[in-house]
Amino acid sequence: MGSRLTQKLASIHMRSCLRPIRVRTAYNSSLNPTWSSPGLKRHFPRRARITAEPGLLSPISVTLRRYNASKTGSSDLERRIAAIPISRFRNFCIIAHIDHGKSTVSDRLLELTGTISSSNANRQILDTLEVERERGITVKAQSVTMIYNHNGLDYLLHLVDTPGHVDFKNEVINSFSTCGGALLLVDASQGVQAQTVANFYLAFAEGLKILPVINKIDMVAADVPRVLEQLESFELDTKAIAVSAKTGLNVEEILPAVVENIPAPAGDETKPLKMLLVDSWYDNFRGVICLVRLFDGTIKAGDNLVSFATGNKYTVGEVGIRYPTPVPQTVLRAGQVGYIFFNPGMKKIQDAKVGDTFTTVGSEDAVEPLPNFREPQPMVFVAAFPTDPIDYNRIADSIGQLVLNDRSVTLSKDHSEALGAGWRLGFLGSLHCSVFQDRLKMEHGASVIITEPAVKTKVMWRDGTEAVIQNPSDFPDPEDGRARGATFYEPYVRATITIPEEYLGRAIELCEANRGEQESIEFFHSTQVILKYRIPTAQLVDDMFGKLKGVTKGYATLDYEEIGFFESKLVKLQLLVNKQPVDAISRVVHMSQVERLGRAWVTKFKGYIQREMFEVVIQAAVGKKIIARETLKPFRKDVLAKLHASDITRRKKLLEKQKEGRKRLRAIGNVLIPNEAFQKFLTK
Repeated sequence: MGSRLTQKLASIHMRSCLRPIRVRTAYNSSLNPTWSSPGLKRHFPRRARITAEPGLLSPISVTLRRYNASKTGSSDLERRIAAIPISRFRNFCIIAHIDHGKSTVSDRLLELTGTISSSNANRQILDTLEVERERGITVKAQSVTMIYNHNGLDYLLHLVDTPGHVDFKNEVINSFSTCGGALLLVDASQGVQAQTVANFYLAFAEGLKILPVINKIDMVAADVPRVLEQLESFELDTKAIAVSAKTGLNVEEILPAVVENIPAPAGDETKPLKMLLVDSWYDNFRGVICLVRLFDGTIKAGDNLVSFATGNKYTVGEVGIRYPTPVPQTVLRAGQVGYIFFNPGMKKIQDAKVGDTFTTVGSEDAVEPLPNFREPQPMVFVAAFPTDPIDYNRIADSIGQLVLNDRSVTLSKDHSEALGAGWRLGFLGSLHCSVFQDRLKMEHGASVIITEPAVKTKVMWRDGTEAVIQNPSDFPDPEDGRARGATFYEPYVRATITIPEEYLGRAIELCEANRGEQESIEFFHSTQVILKYRIPTAQLVDDMFGKLKGVTKGYATLDYEEIGFFESKLVKLQLLVNKQPVDAISRVVHMSQVERLGRAWVTKFKGYIQREMFEVVIQAAVGKKIIARETLKPFRKDVLAKLHASDITRRKKLLEKQKEGRKRLRAIGNVLIPNEAFQKFLTK
């Protein structure tokens, strides 16, 4: 049995190990079979014998040596980590405005510590999603462990690369729970921008040690003295480091500053396990994989854990670190950040509540649970429909897989008379919605029609009850008896806009046109101004950031925070085609925006409707009140073509007869609106 198994293993491994061996045949090199005589059975050449040349390894030996080498490398890494005390642990993150070079700085730090090689294939190594590499932005916080030798001593560093866009601010806040400090990255050419200020105050509120780093000093437009002057307003007690992550200039100065300034995490390995769930993602084979931060105790495979949030009990299947790929470890200690998964696996991503505390079974009374994270609340709601109804089931599976790994997306079923079955999706912002749509197309090849973005509104009925409405089709019409005496509220945000002083007037005009109310204006620097406006969320998601970029030639930056609901005069604007409402195109808007938006709708939609044999009327309406109208003229047959010198009464008779026929046709005719028309109309 053993010899046969060895032969099978040799044949299996032969394919991957042909390079170090040579094939010798013990028969004639001719490939043609030989025949002994007519009518006799066919004789084939003998099978080739595989023999290793003297001094070369057999296939099994090569494979075993490779396996042992990888195992030895993993064990060497584990021995180095085990020899590092918690006093030489450093956990930190990189925070910055979008496109200030966080991922490039992360790549250089990984190269300096020998975690990855300095090759072109290792660019944006922490941006694991295809859409992140395509757009050049980070949408998901990623963590990595490094070992750095400083003054002859090994230090265990844990780095978190955070997103820079305001839509993913929740990812930044959650990552602070694993860190003791932060690198505040500023672009030398752009200077301090809106998200730079917002992230600074978030990190300052969490008590993190902040190290300023000025990036992109190699650019022609870099103005380091101006950026240093801007950073003085933060009153930091550490000197800024000027680097170029692209060329590697001065990047080696960052890690010594991290070691010397950022404090080591607190923790005791002898205490019962206290573990925080920081993030989670779903694996088709292992179930839910959890990113955890250990505050006290240790954890290893086989430990029995209990969740404080759900009360569920689990058995640990594997623990490890991201280096930057997952590397299994025997044990994780207090102060470390790593991943775990269970055996049997956690089946539902909803059971992995971010901010949950875990401990070993039996230690529940001895461990104080950590405060939970604030759950992200969707702010933008859209309806999604397949471009081809036949693809509904396939796209439903694709959306389900994306939602598994993005807990901030809300999902429910929806239906439209015009577009058929679809889904109602909630997102953190407009960019989050756009990224989700791109991931759906890139990773799953699915194309969907996305409706106009909408925000949730609140209604206070006459009897004192409240209702929160997410779908515009559920909003009451003015003729509805319930709407009489009801009070409507819409969400507002506090927007912080950073612009050069020369574009101040244009930015104020844009904010005022979008129903903004100015709260403050601050001249942050001789050339920079910070505006704070209270703006309705509905105006913000209506591509306000794109308009702001347009009026300021791309120099403006925007940050916002929710401040609650405020009373407003809201109505539902609908599009009618031949007096029939198109439910896929409806929106809750303020009374002051009705006429402008209604005229824009009918003019734009007219360009996507085909002419019929009857007149097509396109209207924008609020209840029974028509706001705007466009008419698509019908195809007309020339009924007077056969008449040459006939009487005028004969001509009128034929024209009246044609007119009556068109009335009957319009009464029974239906306008078929193709999906392509909706797709073009709803595309920005």
